[in-house]
Amino acid sequence: MDFSNYKDSFTKEALKKGYSQQNIQRCLDYAAPLFSNDIPVIYNTSHLSVLVGYKKEYLKKAALHTKYFYRDFEILKRNGKKRPISEPLPSLKEIQHWILKNILYNIPVSPFAKAYKPNISLIENLKFHRNQPKVFTIDLENFFPSITVDSVEKIFNELGYSKSVSDLLAKLCTRNDTLPQGAPTSPSLSNLIFKEADAMIADYCVQRKIRYTRYADDLSFSGDFDEKELFEIVNEIIEKMNFKINTAKTKLMTPGNRQTVTGIVVNEKPQVVFHKRNELRQAMYYIQKFGIDEHREYKEINQRNYLEHLLGKITFVLQINPKDTEFIGYKSFLIDLKKKQDLKSNTVKLLWV
Repeated sequence: MDFSNYKDSFTKEALKKGYSQQNIQRCLDYAAPLFSNDIPVIYNTSHLSVLVGYKKEYLKKAALHTKYFYRDFEILKRNGKKRPISEPLPSLKEIQHWILKNILYNIPVSPFAKAYKPNISLIENLKFHRNQPKVFTIDLENFFPSITVDSVEKIFNELGYSKSVSDLLAKLCTRNDTLPQGAPTSPSLSNLIFKEADAMIADYCVQRKIRYTRYADDLSFSGDFDEKELFEIVNEIIEKMNFKINTAKTKLMTPGNRQTVTGIVVNEKPQVVFHKRNELRQAMYYIQKFGIDEHREYKEINQRNYLEHLLGKITFVLQINPKDTEFIGYKSFLIDLKKKQDLKSNTVKLLWV
């Protein structure tokens, strides 16, 4: 429906309900910029409750008492460290998915942002930095927790939503006044909030023929440049936007050394770093020879979803090199193993019924 049809339909229904011409025009003036941004018109909490299919009271509770609508747990990162996750409960997650699909996905982000975009793979971030004189990477510290509910509200407000609607949407997407690691809306919101910083960094880089991309909280630069000057400029922009650089993870890589971007070697053909591939080879060797339970017992691995975790790592390798026959074989083996485990688990459950 275009705005002209919406205007006619809305006016007709509003007149039936006794709205004054002044109120009708006020509503249409509010709706016009939302239509131009290709996002749904939301007049108030009651209207949003109809759109998402949940009662107004539920929306208010989820926005005001966020701690009761999430579950906390930890997952292992690729480097072996633990990442805290705050996952919304199913009902709130469904609402967040509605916001993501109907609002956030319709708003363009920076072309320099390569993560959290539909149909964009990690390869898109890597190809810009192959065979360059220098590769310089900067990591942002506590990326999601640094993004406040006020910043999120500002995003919705700038799209054209009223202050009250923007406040409600922002609170439905945040927990303890920051972006939760685990909400489906957090990645897209982070891209939109960092869009201004991306533009400022890119403006500096384009003028100096420096290649720049950002994959989530990893900023990558390549070319021939003065890394000290680049760091100072980027740090100034980052601090201005209320973010902080994790200086311990800042790296400069030259052609004589292995150059990596988001953990992938980019000197020549993109490849997962050798020691990571070797760790997977070793794990698969023992699993195939002795069995996964024996391997876990010997290595004292207590992680409940270890098989899925391992399968995820191998899938990541294949995302970079889809034709890697060695890892294709590993993936096939683990998928078959998982099917057998699932069948065994279901059989045991049936015996107890």
